[in-house]
Amino acid sequence: MNTQSLATLPQPEHAIVIQNLRKVYAAQGTGKEKVALEDFSLTIRKGAFFALLGPNGAGKSTAINILAGLCNKTSGTVNIWGMDIDAQRRQSKYALGIVPQEINIDPFFTPFEAMELQAGLYGVPKSQRKTMEILEALGLADKANSYARTLSGGMRRRLMVAKAMVHQPPILVLDEPTAGVDVHLRQQLWEYVKKLNKAGTTILLTTHYLEEAQQLCDEIAIINKGGLVAHDSTVNLLKKLDSKVLNVKFSAAVVDIPPVLAAFSPSQPAPDTLRFQFKSQQGTMQAILGALQQANLPVSDLLTEEGDLEDLFLELTGG
Repeated sequence: MNTQSLATLPQPEHAIVIQNLRKVYAAQGTGKEKVALEDFSLTIRKGAFFALLGPNGAGKSTAINILAGLCNKTSGTVNIWGMDIDAQRRQSKYALGIVPQEINIDPFFTPFEAMELQAGLYGVPKSQRKTMEILEALGLADKANSYARTLSGGMRRRLMVAKAMVHQPPILVLDEPTAGVDVHLRQQLWEYVKKLNKAGTTILLTTHYLEEAQQLCDEIAIINKGGLVAHDSTVNLLKKLDSKVLNVKFSAAVVDIPPVLAAFSPSQPAPDTLRFQFKSQQGTMQAILGALQQANLPVSDLLTEEGDLEDLFLELTGG
């Protein structure tokens, strides 16, 4: 199956549809069987920049491995680009480009050779290959003919992304793609991925860098203990959190917190600072400001913070 035949397939309504997915690992020795996924259902729309988040052991890697065909599910159904992974195993795998957590490259191949080999394995005709275009986009063109063993860790990570794109898949799965990548190379990588997404590629990202997920992704799902605990647009998820923080810095240390302020249960991260956390819809901000006037303490600075994805993640996964 080549790129042309994939392009001729009917365009599906959704990129990935997972229904009632269950995965149980058999007991080892005297241990018990392990349920990694239980009644896990998830729909990822075509063209989304989607984050699948969860703590270690939540089931993220198991779900990704099932999509990639590296792990057999116990029960449930999985459709990739409109194709069932059981009935159309080969075709459905062709619709994915997988960037795994582990860096897996042959140290005696150059990036150009590794890309050409990968394209050949996917049956991409030479006339349709975009090896140098992809290497250029990922900042690897000047290393195209250097041995892979001479590349830095960040360059090797980007080479993994390049290899996943040789057959121009409609879905790109990025499993912790920026682990060990410095800030500059990380930005370069995300610029390329954002261009792919704007051009129509569906992006499925797993990451422990929650700020990245919040900034990049338009949809987020959170998995915990093998089950889905949240799935919505990034904007709606943050609205549900509805959390605000007011940091008040005073001109001198606050030795005894006045009762009028103590009523709001502030924390004291520094001798001269009180931190108030509250729900934004409760009208608490105005009440705190009024209490500060009553306390008659010299305020030198005020700083407000909105709740972020990390707060929501900790709330939904039990910290």
